[in-house]
Amino acid sequence: MEEDDALAEDLRQAVGELVRAVRAADTMPSGGAAILGHLDRGGPQTTADLAHRRGVTHQSAAKSVKELLGDGLVRTEPHPSDGRKLLLHITDAGRARLQRERAQRAGWLGAAIRDTLSPDERRQLRDCVPLLTRLTARITER
Repeated sequence: MEEDDALAEDLRQAVGELVRAVRAADTMPSGGAAILGHLDRGGPQTTADLAHRRGVTHQSAAKSVKELLGDGLVRTEPHPSDGRKLLLHITDAGRARLQRERAQRAGWLGAAIRDTLSPDERRQLRDCVPLLTRLTARITER
């Protein structure tokens, strides 16, 4: 079991460093990009929903939402079942901005993969992606 725990820690560190390195390509704050991503994948949500999903305070999510609203990347509409709440929707401009962010990240990472790894190593990495996806699904199923 200790070997698995060591592997888990090595993986956590490596993935964390990779994520931080790829985020260096971002042209918008990570909170805003994360909110756009949640709205794009999950549809309309409240600020409280987004804060919970991101594991941040409502105040932190609200700050990011305010910036996104100001930039026209999200819009609000009244919640259908609770008039005190607002649902946030990603706008076409928000979706385009998110797509540019994702393309830039993928470009940076793709270049690093091509420049650093041999064809055999790239195949090994490709084989790991489904494993990482399964691990993520297991962790997030809570």
